[in-house]
Amino acid sequence: MEHYTHVVWDFNGTLFNDVKACIKSANRLLERHGLPLLSSVEDYRAAFGFPIIDYYRRLGFDFEKTPYADLAVEWVAYYLEQSATAVLYPDVTDTLRTVRAKGISQLILSATEKSMLEKQIESLGILPYLDEVLGLDNIHAYSKRELGVIWRDAHPNARLLFVGDTDHDAQVAAAMGADCILVTTGHQPRTVLESLRPLAVVDSLGEICEKYL
Repeated sequence: MEHYTHVVWDFNGTLFNDVKACIKSANRLLERHGLPLLSSVEDYRAAFGFPIIDYYRRLGFDFEKTPYADLAVEWVAYYLEQSATAVLYPDVTDTLRTVRAKGISQLILSATEKSMLEKQIESLGILPYLDEVLGLDNIHAYSKRELGVIWRDAHPNARLLFVGDTDHDAQVAAAMGADCILVTTGHQPRTVLESLRPLAVVDSLGEICEKYL
């Protein structure tokens, strides 16, 4: 078993259970622009992916009619409203506490705009378990790969485990030279996650502490 010095956590869909909030936000956006709504979690997960601009295309948006930048601003407003009542997955706090007790450093790396991310994390009460919070300087969610690589370059001797829930997380983990575990409770289906050939695909964070740390 690898002895990790750091666990890098994705936030949305990995620690923060915002899937329903994202579906409701997407449907408000779709309805306002006269497009078909997402009818289920399965439909949402089948459409979702990075870069987010391509996800919007799959939903049917025409950027010649409405620029992506305008849609992103509109979506964030809906998301902030819908996610206000979203919560952490049930085993998150216990998992973060267990990892910290093992002497492993923890950071969040997210494609969310940093100030919004920090407010969410602080309100959820998990900031004391984290050594760093890394987020983007904009709301467009293009990629967090560059952030991850910059962090890795500053910590060349770190032995990393990256935990996420999407294909983008697997790509960022590879760019950072990290082992990757993907959870099935987030924004993409198990079939997609398994096709990425990570170290493991798990149904709960508790499995990570039991088997991999």
